[in-house]
Amino acid sequence: MTVYLDTRHRRLVKLLARTFMARSEWPTWILLIGVYGSWLGLIAAWPLLGYWTLPPLILVVVLQQSLQHELIHGHPTPWPRINAALAYPPLGLWFPYPLYRDSHLAHHRREHLTDPTLDPESRYVDGELWERRGTTGRGLLWLDKTLIGRILIGPLLALHGMVGHEVRRWRQGEQGVLRVWLVHLGWVAALLTSIQHFSGMPLLVYVLGIAWPALALALVRSFYEHRPAQDPAQRCVLNESAGALRLLFLNNTLHLVHHDLPGLPWYLIPRVYRARRSAYRVRSGDFVFSGFLELGRRFAWRAVDAPVHPSAKVSRGERAGGERPCVHCLPW
Repeated sequence: MTVYLDTRHRRLVKLLARTFMARSEWPTWILLIGVYGSWLGLIAAWPLLGYWTLPPLILVVVLQQSLQHELIHGHPTPWPRINAALAYPPLGLWFPYPLYRDSHLAHHRREHLTDPTLDPESRYVDGELWERRGTTGRGLLWLDKTLIGRILIGPLLALHGMVGHEVRRWRQGEQGVLRVWLVHLGWVAALLTSIQHFSGMPLLVYVLGIAWPALALALVRSFYEHRPAQDPAQRCVLNESAGALRLLFLNNTLHLVHHDLPGLPWYLIPRVYRARRSAYRVRSGDFVFSGFLELGRRFAWRAVDAPVHPSAKVSRGERAGGERPCVHCLPW
């Protein structure tokens, strides 16, 4: 991937990489300890606080998903296996970490961004899939292009897409699919059993009261995160949110900066952006929002664009061979 940085920008990134904060990764270590410690503490507090533990647990699960994204990109250690071990506990239940890791790394191929046949995290569909969806399915895809719709039905579309994709991979004999899911389901079973045994929280409370709304909230971050554009730099949003959601999503809202510098740790993204804000806004083609309130005002019930990718002119039976990636599979 080509990174478009001028000399001044490159110098700033190199200087930041040499700081004690970046070399020690202490912000990420503190966050890791805080996330897992808070999750354990809130689970243990269920007998005392009951349903009052659910809102903070939802936030902790979403934050852990943001941390998983950070760990995929080589933090806080230079050893992928250690980072994977730190990210593996499936607090959000729905997706195996290896599936997210492989999908997300494929998503970072700049030239493929938003292409529904090549980008595993594209929220667009090609002409063939659009034709097969029927009236109801198309209506759901349009609803998913609104912020309220993304929250309400986004989790259903994500899980439906993921299950269909993984079943196809398994039927085609792809290596490792069954093993990944058996390990994941074993973790989920152990997690839910331990929660019920040690705290008394009912399984359905965790599944429907924590994991499901956490998935819906995670989908807010990826809402209108990418758009089709001729210039790959103009496919990534710059959401200048300065509120709690920006911290919850670990500054990944400044998404063009992340795609330019995927190895840049979350706590340095705002500093790099502020140093070259005007240049980034120009490069993004003014794909900029002041925050999630602006997104809500503009697109609560209005679709941001069409579900069909602009380049998807292929009708049924005319598309070249090859397996479609996991459309609507992952929320990140």
